[in-house]
Amino acid sequence: MELIINDEEALEERLSRPSDADATAAATIDGDVFILGAGGKMGPSLAKLAARANRKAGTRHKVLAASRFHDEAVRRSLEKAGVETIACDLLDRDGLANLPDAPNVIFLAARKFGTSGSEWLTWAMNTYLPALVAERFRRSRLVSFSTGNVYPLCKMSSGGATEATELAPAGEYAQSALGRERLLQYMSEKWNTPVAILRLNYANDLRYGVLADIARAVYERRPVDLSMSLVNVIWQGDANSTCLRSLLHCASPPFVVNVSGPETLSVRYLAEEFAARFGIEPEFTGAESDSALLTNAAKAHQIFGYPSVTARQLIDWTAHWIAAGGRSLNKPTHFEVRDGRF
Repeated sequence: MELIINDEEALEERLSRPSDADATAAATIDGDVFILGAGGKMGPSLAKLAARANRKAGTRHKVLAASRFHDEAVRRSLEKAGVETIACDLLDRDGLANLPDAPNVIFLAARKFGTSGSEWLTWAMNTYLPALVAERFRRSRLVSFSTGNVYPLCKMSSGGATEATELAPAGEYAQSALGRERLLQYMSEKWNTPVAILRLNYANDLRYGVLADIARAVYERRPVDLSMSLVNVIWQGDANSTCLRSLLHCASPPFVVNVSGPETLSVRYLAEEFAARFGIEPEFTGAESDSALLTNAAKAHQIFGYPSVTARQLIDWTAHWIAAGGRSLNKPTHFEVRDGRF
């Protein structure tokens, strides 16, 4: 395993590096894979992973990616990796209708931050659009990300919310995410569409994520908020792998699984670990609580195995990235928010 990741080329390569399990899945999946909303944080590396897994498996299946592609550099990098790209506003019903058919669809488009003040757009992206996609691709296998925000805050002693935990979304973002799940369930029941719903909490790239938020605050000598005192994290590459392989588990009613790492990590501990690496005394704000937004991903680990990158390795990579001046996507997670208002 790499000791450090020095630049974005190496980061993108590591995020999209297929495992043997990914190649096996690519060889087993019947047909092309179409990724909708592929221009965001996870989409580019997921599309590249799927394309590289196909090559590793020796299949002739295509990987297609649709997005508005505001960043042409992202589109060029996907095409260079062998991904076929289509520029499309998915909320445009004509544009959605004209997309090519594919037997395997991964739906990534969603909206979280900026919800307060434009709740209508969040509901359109998180609830209305998934219904349109599920109807359009009702003859496909469909994987969609959801969020651990659909769960209530849990005490650490509980071990985190499992897939059987009663849902209690706080705030309109989480409510709209549950709306996405319910409409996917409805469409799956109506059309017998095989669906997988992945409740993710939280993916980490070195350019964004809870670990990057905490590390950057420490490095810039800003107080770390302890209001959400505990977190779960997972390397984005491992989340990508789980997503790709979930195509083999789509079902009706939908297959639902939590996606995260095995550890429950203290925010104070993480800040102190980063501070030790930076040679900085950490500062804190906010009162620690015995409850937090926590998910138990034991089901995913049983099916897909444990993440390939440990929390300790993620801490080391993130600390090196930030100390070396690595780029930030400037998309803070706001993990510290407890009332669901984003």
